[in-house]
Amino acid sequence: MRLCYNPRVKDWDVIVVGAGAAGLMAAIASAERGAHALALDSQTKIGAKILVAGGGRCNVTNEYVHPSCFNSGSERFVDRVLHAFNVEETHRFFERIGVPLKLEKTGKYFPVANSGKAVLTALLEALSSAGGELRTGMKVEDIRPEGALWRVRTQEGSYSARSVVVCTGGLALPKSGSNGAGYPWAQTLGHTLVPTTPALSPLFAEPPVHAQLSGVTLPVRLQLREKNETLASFTGSFLFTHTGYSGPAALNLSRHVVRQRWTHPEAQVYARFAPEIEDGQERVFWQNLVKTHARKTTSNALSTLLPHRLAEMMAAEAAAGRTPLGKLNRETQERLRELTLDQRLPVSGIGGYRFAEATAGGVALDDLEPATMQSRLRPGLFFAGEILDVDGWLGGYNCQWAWSSGAVAGRSAARAALKATTE
Repeated sequence: MRLCYNPRVKDWDVIVVGAGAAGLMAAIASAERGAHALALDSQTKIGAKILVAGGGRCNVTNEYVHPSCFNSGSERFVDRVLHAFNVEETHRFFERIGVPLKLEKTGKYFPVANSGKAVLTALLEALSSAGGELRTGMKVEDIRPEGALWRVRTQEGSYSARSVVVCTGGLALPKSGSNGAGYPWAQTLGHTLVPTTPALSPLFAEPPVHAQLSGVTLPVRLQLREKNETLASFTGSFLFTHTGYSGPAALNLSRHVVRQRWTHPEAQVYARFAPEIEDGQERVFWQNLVKTHARKTTSNALSTLLPHRLAEMMAAEAAAGRTPLGKLNRETQERLRELTLDQRLPVSGIGGYRFAEATAGGVALDDLEPATMQSRLRPGLFFAGEILDVDGWLGGYNCQWAWSSGAVAGRSAARAALKATTE
């Protein structure tokens, strides 16, 4: 028997605020556990991030998911959540709701239908089939505890529930409706907010010294270093743009460029355009390159490794001219080796939230129980998804965090609510 707190306020077991990936998963998990679940979202058309993820195909998860693939306040916390709803369970869930997944060579899993819309449609149908409800265009203005219940106030009226799951996301991609609305609620309720910044954003260069290479792509190892200390390092595909640099390696490094420079203001970005060369092997590699291509011009020799436009630009920067590679003096050789294996990229900053695919920072993990995603400070209050201080690499990791944290929070919220109604 459900408690009616106020005849003008409809009572629910679980209210999920935010109907993105984490919110829909939380609502489904709650409803499938027998809870009377309601999901509220301020947007009339929901799931914008699901629809644009993976170039519109929705990169659901990755073949290799490990806590080290996430930036957070606690790797142990992330590990527990990922184990509670792992990649295998993610596969089973999507198979069950009619979205079989396929593995691509990159290690990414996409729906066989190659459609983010198929993912969103299946999630909405799963919520309905489980008996959950979704109400869109419902801007939540306040969340607060009142007695044994939680009151959720919207522009259209108030709702009450035994449990509330906050899945309002972060600040990235504001056109999707992400506006950080959940942060002040969390702070008002006593939670610590780790300062936020954009993540998975392009790197900007001012001036854009490599603008003429826009469109050129190649594998690279990027490092953020200050003096001899490596602060972050990523290897992967890399793209020159008219404003700077993009591609997975650059996007993964972006959050570190901003956040590490808070404490390491002199940190610089360096690129190795032959990422397979291990540290300590640079001189041997270069000697072999010169020996093999001694009679070729510098640009032609470098073109055996690099895109021709990049090779030409590096040869010009080193003032190598048309001199055969084997005839260059030591100073020019050293400059070319540096440009190939340790070139400093003039990164002035990163794109803002409008360009970012994720938000770094958020509600501190220390404030939550990892087994339930419930607040340590406010019983009956749960969090999931991007609102938390967790951001993953590019490649399906942030979607996996949404599914895992949403499932754990939704199940736990339902369990707590249903237990309360029987006491």
